[in-house]
Amino acid sequence: MANLIMRFPGGKAKALTLSYDDGVEQDERLLEIALKYGLKGTFNINSGCFPEADVKYAPGTIHRRMPLERLKEVYHDSGWEIAAHAYTHAALVGLPGNLATEEVLRDRRTLEEIFKTVIRGFAYPYGAYDDKSVEILKNCGMAYARTVNSTHEFYLPQDWLRMPATCHHNDPELMKLAERFTETKNRWHPMMFYLWGHSYEFEAQNNWEVLEGFAEAVSGREDIWYATNIEIYDYCDAFGRLIFDTAMKICVNPTARDIWYSYGEKEVCVHAGEKVAI
Repeated sequence: MANLIMRFPGGKAKALTLSYDDGVEQDERLLEIALKYGLKGTFNINSGCFPEADVKYAPGTIHRRMPLERLKEVYHDSGWEIAAHAYTHAALVGLPGNLATEEVLRDRRTLEEIFKTVIRGFAYPYGAYDDKSVEILKNCGMAYARTVNSTHEFYLPQDWLRMPATCHHNDPELMKLAERFTETKNRWHPMMFYLWGHSYEFEAQNNWEVLEGFAEAVSGREDIWYATNIEIYDYCDAFGRLIFDTAMKICVNPTARDIWYSYGEKEVCVHAGEKVAI
């Protein structure tokens, strides 16, 4: 029997996504760079931490959260996903269950009201999580949750509620990883590059060229799907719903999206709601 390998939209072998936290002023410059190079990702927001509209930060302040109206203006039509990051940025680990649940659910509800969308993604504050945290996220309807663990690899998550990243943008291996990701031709499994961080760190370290250099290195590739976190999750979930007969000669796609895969030497696209002979 041949190997069955998931491909991303358009039959692409790779996906790339970014994840940035806290809703800070520097996200505006990050977006400018990302949009220039066609990159996409997710902003993780603490909806209980918005400053007053007329906030004035002391000179030298680096971590500058955006007031709500400014944040909405910056993110408007960006194509990026909005995800939760706990209402007050509290670490879930150690909190009583009811309070941890409130941190997640209140953040989700508030963000949904603000952005008129469904919030299903989460980033753990301080990267802190445990089995109890994961169970709370499940009960709150979260599809995935990002940790701060770096793998230096490009595999899809085994557990989407304990999702690691490839690396942080300050990782000394960043550009080597970018080169390995773009140049790898062995496509026996779908590949995902997941980059995370805080945009204020670029200002703090005066190294915006790190993001610009990375974006330039990975952009414009025909074999890479540039997507948000939830877009990748939803696509992988839909692939898992494909139905095959026991002889691997028929495939049924019961989902509402087109799905690509390779089977042996065949490249297959099964359109939404379609049944095909392989």
